[in-house]
Amino acid sequence: MKKVAFIGLGVMGYPMAGHLSTTGHDVTVYNRTTEKAEAWTKAHKGGYGITPYDAAKDCDIVFLCVGNDDDVRSVVYGEQGVLAAMKEGAILVDHTTASAELARELDSACKENGIGFLDAPVSGGQAGAENGVLTVMLGGDDVNYQQAKPIMDAFSRFTQLMGPAGSGQLAKMVNQICIAGVVQGLAEGFNFAQKVGLDPDLLVETISKGAAGSWQMENRYKTMFDGEYEFGFAVDWMRKDLSIAFAEAEKNNVPLPMTKMVDGFYEEVQQLGGSRWDTSSLIARFKDAK
Repeated sequence: MKKVAFIGLGVMGYPMAGHLSTTGHDVTVYNRTTEKAEAWTKAHKGGYGITPYDAAKDCDIVFLCVGNDDDVRSVVYGEQGVLAAMKEGAILVDHTTASAELARELDSACKENGIGFLDAPVSGGQAGAENGVLTVMLGGDDVNYQQAKPIMDAFSRFTQLMGPAGSGQLAKMVNQICIAGVVQGLAEGFNFAQKVGLDPDLLVETISKGAAGSWQMENRYKTMFDGEYEFGFAVDWMRKDLSIAFAEAEKNNVPLPMTKMVDGFYEEVQQLGGSRWDTSSLIARFKDAK
């Protein structure tokens, strides 16, 4: 068992930290809103720090799961940041979906301090975090990965080291690009099915067994047909993730025409008031279409 810190108790971090505690690790958490950290300690065995520094002090591994590049920097750097508190030989694992550029920056900063680093964005959404079955894609050195993997197993069903620092974030970009296309296809297909009068359950039971089948289809079809969008990854966060992919694609001269089109559709969903709806809400654009 390890002494670990978890920084960021959002819809993903809260249950992820909980799984670490349940499996017997000595967990200290930090959240920008202290009330959330206090609530976590009432629900789980562990303590909380008033600052990132307090939470990370003397820990073997420090996990981060915050909002974006700027949020990561705000908890890593400075006198009260985790980097100032971490002991030599410890490992910083960033589960935030952020830029590959930030991952390489953190890798360099950690090495200067004798600390290991892994960029480790996750896939599986809130349900995956709550059920401890996330997929983790990582960038960094194998020696750090081998040390961190048994600990990450508390909240994941699959982890993979993709390459050097930044590779985990690049893999997550591919993940989000693919999801955007899949969900748009489902939105169009399910809207078509409704308009022509097909039974949703019979339809999905049938086509999910063939080449059209996907996790999104089996787990979101009922709520998409019912117009309910409170069950997954928010549109605001998806657009944030896609903006990271677009920036990386521009650097590498990689065209993403379909993804940019779907991002525009997500902007329309935001204009419908769906900023916090889950990504399957693309079908909402068709609800009033003639």
